[in-house]
Amino acid sequence: MEMLGQLITQINDFLWTYIIITLLVVLGLYFTFRLKFAQFRFVGEMIRLLGEGRGNNKNGISSFQAFCISTAARVGVGNIAGVATAIALGGPGAVFWMWLIALVGAASAFVEATLAQIYKIKDGDAFRGGPAYYMEKALGQRWMGILFAVLITICFGLVFNAVQANTITVAFESNYGFDRLTFGLVIAGTFAFIIFGGVKRIAKASELIVPVMAVAYILLALYVVVTNLSAIPTVFKHIFMGAFGLEQVVGGGIGAAMMQGIKRGLFSNEAGMGSAPNASATADVTHPVKQGFIQSLGVFVDTLLICSSSALIVLISGEFTNSELPGIVIAQNALSAEVGAWAGHFLAFAILFFAYSSLIGNYYYGETNIEFIRNSKVWLTIYRLAVVGMVIWGSVSKVQIVWDMADLFMGLMAITNMVAIGLLGGIAFKALNHYIEQKRAGLDPVFYSDSLPGLKGIEVWEKKSDKKAS
Repeated sequence: MEMLGQLITQINDFLWTYIIITLLVVLGLYFTFRLKFAQFRFVGEMIRLLGEGRGNNKNGISSFQAFCISTAARVGVGNIAGVATAIALGGPGAVFWMWLIALVGAASAFVEATLAQIYKIKDGDAFRGGPAYYMEKALGQRWMGILFAVLITICFGLVFNAVQANTITVAFESNYGFDRLTFGLVIAGTFAFIIFGGVKRIAKASELIVPVMAVAYILLALYVVVTNLSAIPTVFKHIFMGAFGLEQVVGGGIGAAMMQGIKRGLFSNEAGMGSAPNASATADVTHPVKQGFIQSLGVFVDTLLICSSSALIVLISGEFTNSELPGIVIAQNALSAEVGAWAGHFLAFAILFFAYSSLIGNYYYGETNIEFIRNSKVWLTIYRLAVVGMVIWGSVSKVQIVWDMADLFMGLMAITNMVAIGLLGGIAFKALNHYIEQKRAGLDPVFYSDSLPGLKGIEVWEKKSDKKAS
């Protein structure tokens, strides 16, 4: 088992160092220039659309709920422990590269979310879609879609959920002495109630959990910043100097800082990896670009707000100089140093909410891809039972090798999706131009299957010519 773990670690190091990070950065920059920096130019529009999307939708779910599902999966314990680990290993400069990859990655998030909307399909009174669907419908490669569906179902639906459950039970065992199996059964029971209720119940749960969870954590970070205003200039000095190797802080040369920051940013915001588009496709919007903007905003919320909150807490406290400590311990020590001993209790519950919301979002990614492979209630029920079983197993297990396996599957998943969006990016560029033209005409943009010449495989969007005829 130890040899297997070492082999998987070596494969992961090669994939992430030489292939995945390069592809994500290159594609992100390419999309940024081709979209003419849309992720920055339309921030105001993104915020407006998020508020617009809070209404109740008879068909599908609202764009706000879809945003919450994807944010639920993005925002997990890695936003606390992972950021602390990145700083411990790469120094304060890692934070700069984390920010940079989010700014670039938001363009990739826009492209994949827009494509997911264009090629979504009807699922009863809701919608579903994602990379597997645009691989089949736009590229005509169903085998590629099945490959992606298998990878994301194993990675997110099963493995990541075991890890999230493990983190919850370990935190409550260490703080309150809770029996891990008993607590794991409670988590699994409430989780089963949500997932057996379908996508609308998942959306409702995410809509309730995610905003409260994120706002509470950001407010705590804001308190730490306000009470340490005099330290902020020094913190930012260390971030920018460490980013370019101008000073050496706990191995924070340019190489270590860049690698840790980029990996942390990519793992956190998932831009380009193909996971968030599965949530994007569920939204009921009048134009695909609207959800593309919403998911770009999600990248900013995840990295620039929540991960930055963790980074500021850790950097202000100075509790990052021991890279041997687990990230969650570093974060706990940092909070305790700044706000008092009660921080351990807060962090335990923060982990509960962060990880529990991730369970919900991760599960949905697997569900929609199981349905892509085979639309069968039997298969879906087996998957749901398997996920609940993995939550119970993860609650009591040691999961280092599981983390390594998750990294491997996530890497393969990312490569598969990046090939697809690299080939299909032009469709998203045209969709954005179509959206902008209508906005300039003072209209609320509406998309039709014949709005962009040459599109094939469109199922949900009606033709403009058919609407005129009716």
